[in-house]
Amino acid sequence: MTAKMKSVVVDQAKGRWELRDRPVPQVGPNDVLVRVRACAICGTDLWLSDGVLSFRDFPIVPGHEAAGEVVAVGEGVTKREVGDRVGVFMTQKMCGVCDFCHEEHPNSFVTAANCASPTLTGVTVDGGHAEYVAVDAGGTVLLPDAVSYEQAAPIICAGYTVWAGLRRAEPKPGARVAVSGIGGLGHLAVQYAKAAGFHVIALTHSPDKKDLALELGADEVVSDGASLKAAGGADVLLHTNSSHAAVADAMNGLKPWGKVVLMGIGTDELALPALALTSNSYQVIGSAHNTIEHLVEALDFVARGEVRTLVETFPKERAEEAHAKAGAGEVRFKAVITY
Repeated sequence: MTAKMKSVVVDQAKGRWELRDRPVPQVGPNDVLVRVRACAICGTDLWLSDGVLSFRDFPIVPGHEAAGEVVAVGEGVTKREVGDRVGVFMTQKMCGVCDFCHEEHPNSFVTAANCASPTLTGVTVDGGHAEYVAVDAGGTVLLPDAVSYEQAAPIICAGYTVWAGLRRAEPKPGARVAVSGIGGLGHLAVQYAKAAGFHVIALTHSPDKKDLALELGADEVVSDGASLKAAGGADVLLHTNSSHAAVADAMNGLKPWGKVVLMGIGTDELALPALALTSNSYQVIGSAHNTIEHLVEALDFVARGEVRTLVETFPKERAEEAHAKAGAGEVRFKAVITY
């Protein structure tokens, strides 16, 4: 193994994604060293590199949608071995000593928000946009053999998010599931909802995405809440885009006792129709990564060929190009950098 590796480094807010030589990380107790083969760009990566979110000082190495193979294991590791194909997700481990950790919650995105000192890959520690990353073994998931690294990487966060959100909503058999926003999250949400056997309505304001949504499995495509209502309404609304302004409009098509699942992170405020919320007994649910079992399930759908990620791949030498295109919304739908 070489002493140096290539890694993406961001020196300052809104800085370029520079490919640089850095030392290969050391493997500590309970850690595994992963030779990264592919790492997708998440919207959170863009916010971190732009300084919109800040959890540590620059320079940073982003990336929490990484896939590769284990090449070394640290002392105490029993659940991973050299040669394992793994995905590396964000919530690597909790501190274990704060009040939240003493409540013994399962590892999820709620851990990231409530643990006093969580270890978050690509957020509080160096991430997966590098040839190697050392992480706690508990921050990895085994990949099915049938799933390529390029296809696995976006599922580690984006696919995980939408499948966990659908599971959180607990739709009944035969439910009508609407997906608001056909992008990095939404194009996967349509497929997961269809693969799970639900009637799927895609909600998009972009005419050029109508045919694509139908190809991905949507039974119908509508443009707003009024047309959603006219089409028969929805029992569950999966809101996947980064703007909350569209939620209230889409809720015009929500059936009584319907559920809204928020999973796209936005900086705008969320305004809800209070009368409709109360009189229809709606539920508004926030959801992200809800236990590792949902990630395993999300990957299994890909392995069975029922879900596929639409990706544009870039070699590591074009990391800044991938970053720029993803930031400009010019990738349909996930940028994946290969290492």
